[in-house]
This record gives sequence, C-alpha cells and structure tokens, in this order.
Amino acid sequence: MGDKRIIGIVLLVVGAVLLYFGYQATGAPLEHATKTLTGDYSNRTMVYLICGAAAAIGGVALLVVGSRR
Repeated sequence: MGDKRIIGIVLLVVGAVLLYFGYQATGAPLEHATKTLTGDYSNRTMVYLICGAAAAIGGVALLVVGSRR
C-alpha cells in the first residue's frame, strides 16, 4: 500500500470524525440558541464542519489519485 493511500485513508477517517462532531454540535441546545439569535452556527461548530469536509475531500482525492499509479 502506497504512502498516498495511507494518508488518504487517515484524512478520510479524520474528516469523518470531525464531521460527526460538527453534526452533533449542531443539535446542542446552546447551538440552537446561537443560531436563533445570530443566524449562524458558532465558530467552533463551523470549524468542525469545514475542516471535516476539507479533510474528507482531500482523503478521497488522495485515494483516487493514489489508486491510479
């Protein structure tokens, strides 16, 4: 197994974990209050969601590119 595939798998798993925590944070009562008052999620929740999506996309990209070689 190549280095790119291993890094891709790790990024995919880390991205999935971050997305899970971000999704769980959106359901918290304090998060609902913040969204009601400001119209947006808190910065911490947004960081989880954005970084999780970026890591998952990067992991999938490395898996696809790594399998071509």
